[in-house]
Amino acid sequence: MGPRELGLPMRVAAPEPGELPTAVTIWEVGPRDGLQNEAEVVPLDVKLEFLHRLADAGLGVLEATSFVRPEWVPQLADAAELLAELHRVPGVRYPVLVPNPRGLDRALEAGVRDIAIFASATETFAQRNLNRSLDEQFTMFEPVVRRAVGEGLAVRGYVSMCFGDPWEGAVPVEQVVSVGRRLLAMGCEQLSLGDTIGVATPGHVESLLRAFVAAGVGVDRLAVHFHDTYGQALANTHAALRLGVSTVDSSAGGLGGCPYAESATGNLATEDLVWMLDGLGVKHGVDLGKLVATSAWMAQRLGRPSPSRVVQALAS
Repeated sequence: MGPRELGLPMRVAAPEPGELPTAVTIWEVGPRDGLQNEAEVVPLDVKLEFLHRLADAGLGVLEATSFVRPEWVPQLADAAELLAELHRVPGVRYPVLVPNPRGLDRALEAGVRDIAIFASATETFAQRNLNRSLDEQFTMFEPVVRRAVGEGLAVRGYVSMCFGDPWEGAVPVEQVVSVGRRLLAMGCEQLSLGDTIGVATPGHVESLLRAFVAAGVGVDRLAVHFHDTYGQALANTHAALRLGVSTVDSSAGGLGGCPYAESATGNLATEDLVWMLDGLGVKHGVDLGKLVATSAWMAQRLGRPSPSRVVQALAS
């Protein structure tokens, strides 16, 4: 449901043809990235209902969970059980994050057809998050990606700390491009460029995307993943759209946060993204009314209001 169906005026005229993608794929990360840092474990039935409601709202890609070791992310310790009980809606993709060969084994056992790996653009974060050096992470991922591709799975490569690192500061554009190209050469079909601590600005986004294109990577293989720490997530997304990016990561209700940045407000809210896309005349396939109702429902389950401005405005 868009602004017109909600009884609200359209805010801007649609852009001239060719300025923006005609349609955008929303890669919904709320069930995985949004919930993984919750202090209290969310009951399995609530997670399943969340996924069901998101699919019913028209989202075509739902990142469902992650096969990490339970002691690392207790919130996702129920990954196998969740996938076993999940009612998969035809036409909806349910990717999962896979950190290592054992995780891939579990994903294959669960019938998963889409996986993602989580790499770092910086040395320090690779050491802290993966216990590997920047170069060693590729040695860890290579057999996972090779086997997954051989099994016919689609593999996405997340690249974290693309715009800034809390320990290293600004991250050189050429360093991010180098990491991304190695992941693509390994067999990843898409890169998600992550602003993990939310420090990117539109000019920086444009510079990074142009650098990838100059290095021979088409924007059709790039997605963007913004956090809203400094209130720039929508502006950054718009900059990416204007350069042809047509896959955007977001989290229903703005769920999620970043433990590496104080006051981080979490992922770009899917509702805020949908509101902007409606105003730009870009197709996305999501029923905004159902999505807002879903995020309001989840906010009640979590015991706190949604940080999404659109949810706050429309659910009141």
